[in-house]
Amino acid sequence: MDVKIEDSWKDALKDEFNKPYFEQAALHIKTEKSLGKTIYPPGSLIFNAFNTTPFDKVKVVILGQDPYHRPGQAHGLCFSVQNGVAPPPSLVNIYKELHTDIGFRIPSHGNLTAWAQQGVFLLNASLTVRAGEPMSHSKIGWASFTDNVIKTISDKKEHIVFILWGKFAQEKKVLIDETKHLVLRSAHPSPLSANAGFFGCRHFSKTNEYLVRNGIEPIDWTL
Repeated sequence: MDVKIEDSWKDALKDEFNKPYFEQAALHIKTEKSLGKTIYPPGSLIFNAFNTTPFDKVKVVILGQDPYHRPGQAHGLCFSVQNGVAPPPSLVNIYKELHTDIGFRIPSHGNLTAWAQQGVFLLNASLTVRAGEPMSHSKIGWASFTDNVIKTISDKKEHIVFILWGKFAQEKKVLIDETKHLVLRSAHPSPLSANAGFFGCRHFSKTNEYLVRNGIEPIDWTL
């Protein structure tokens, strides 16, 4: 895989790109493409989260599980969809919580690039997926890579807010040093679980309170 990734990430993760698991993931994707499979997001957007939010600029990490698997949705930022695509149900619930928490004006689009540009690192645990097949790339090596990404952020930075929604994301807390970072946990925003603790979590205002308390510019959640 031709990894075109922003320079500060390339430096922070330089040891990962030549490891067997990373080469395995690259080969898997190349093989599937040669068999005519459609992979999301497009190749140029696989590392979009990294290229939009440089390592040096990360303030907040929101962890998703898997890219969207329908046409035109995934663009390398977790929970986000490209312009012109209706916000999926989990994102609709994220918007509802934002509205309740901080009076967020709910937009008509689902593109979260404006957050990423301010330092909200929107990371999916798997960076690719086969069209129409959720979790189809969850075991090809991406988990090793993104686990190392989370641990690298924890080890090399301070005062990062890690937002972990749902059981899958919360399992990643073992990678995070909670003595120097804030970890916020709740139920997942999916319609299946949002009423079990996501609604009312106030993670967005809590994030900004923590950042301000540590002398860091807060996130403007407006889109």
